[in-house]
Amino acid sequence: MSSCPVDHSPSGCASWLYMLERFDVGVINIDAQLRVVGMNEFARRTLPVDERQPFGKIVTAFHPEVSRTKVAFLLDQAQCPVSNPPPMTMLINIPERVLLIKVSKMLDEAAEVQGYTLVFHDITEAVSHDESAGARREAKRQLFKIPTVRQNRIVLVDVASVSYIRSDGHYTWVQTADGNYFCNLTIGDLEARLDPERFLRVHRSYIVNLEQAEQIVRDDGKVMLKLVQPQDAEIPVARSSVSRLMEKLGLAGAVGWR
Repeated sequence: MSSCPVDHSPSGCASWLYMLERFDVGVINIDAQLRVVGMNEFARRTLPVDERQPFGKIVTAFHPEVSRTKVAFLLDQAQCPVSNPPPMTMLINIPERVLLIKVSKMLDEAAEVQGYTLVFHDITEAVSHDESAGARREAKRQLFKIPTVRQNRIVLVDVASVSYIRSDGHYTWVQTADGNYFCNLTIGDLEARLDPERFLRVHRSYIVNLEQAEQIVRDDGKVMLKLVQPQDAEIPVARSSVSRLMEKLGLAGAVGWR
């Protein structure tokens, strides 16, 4: 796992500074009623502006439906009356891209809220790679690091260190040997972007790292998967996923599991 705030090595910071210099920045200006009043050229290119003209409309209107709840939450937090609140940070997933979004409220000379500025970085290159050299343009890129949020920092979790991922509504929790990490992406987003040879969605709420599989337990018609770490982790396996799990583990047709 690594993140710029905790990587103090010269090479680590230099790498992140170089990456930040390369990131294009999208800027969207929003009035006090949360209507879009302007945006820069990169925001116009990245977001579906042509299909859903956002100007004069509530800012969530032109985000993908799966991301609207997250953006609404982000704006709600930005309206917090606490003095000098930190900019709120969130990740959303749009086709082929992962965006890091921050929102800050803008004040006039009387310290009255006049609107908000939404700034986003396209961090796709930092957390993913093409599935193959000949990948189709529309194919989603695989993640080799999962962007998570901890104490208003983005922590990039190596996928190899992940034991399992648990869904929590529109969000997810990423479990490693070091603990849980909150991720703004949905379990569907992660399922589509993780290596299917290593990760399997065994239940509507769980994705497991197959390399962490240690025991398969069947009790009273229910199937649970025990993992190497954390030691007490038992992941429910949906009936419809049992045969696929066995196949992925090379146990298809094993005695007692037909």
